[in-house]
Amino acid sequence: MLNNDTLRSIRYMLDLGEVHVVEILKLTGFEASRESVDPWLLKEDEPGFVEMPDLAMAHFLDGLILQRRGRDDSQPARPVEGRINNNVVLKKLRVAFELKEDDILELMSAASFKVTRGEINALFRQPKHSNFRLCGDQFLRNFLKGLTKRLRG
Repeated sequence: MLNNDTLRSIRYMLDLGEVHVVEILKLTGFEASRESVDPWLLKEDEPGFVEMPDLAMAHFLDGLILQRRGRDDSQPARPVEGRINNNVVLKKLRVAFELKEDDILELMSAASFKVTRGEINALFRQPKHSNFRLCGDQFLRNFLKGLTKRLRG
């Protein structure tokens, strides 16, 4: 799934304006302006569309965690991921919204997407683990859809 699609989904879910997106990015020290964010919010077929870099998405997701949960000064700052995939997005959203396994099952059910506990656990394992499974675009889309239903009603 494109970072732009994920950003647009989260923006809609939380009812964020461009200014809020910039503020979230700045929480992690990422230099952004409204002019740099606007092209990321366009759809692929719209003129002026620019693909959102992985680094920007990583900073946005980390900023979202800081905004929702606060900064823990007792812990050292974690390094920002260089490559973002659906598993990383899923993990960071789980942390930001403090979701447990049962919550994720509920969200997926609300989005009419059947999933088992084992499948969910496989998505959160380390890539080298024998039971690790890549998160597909369809799973992430339905996860975002279920989370949007929960937050927006």
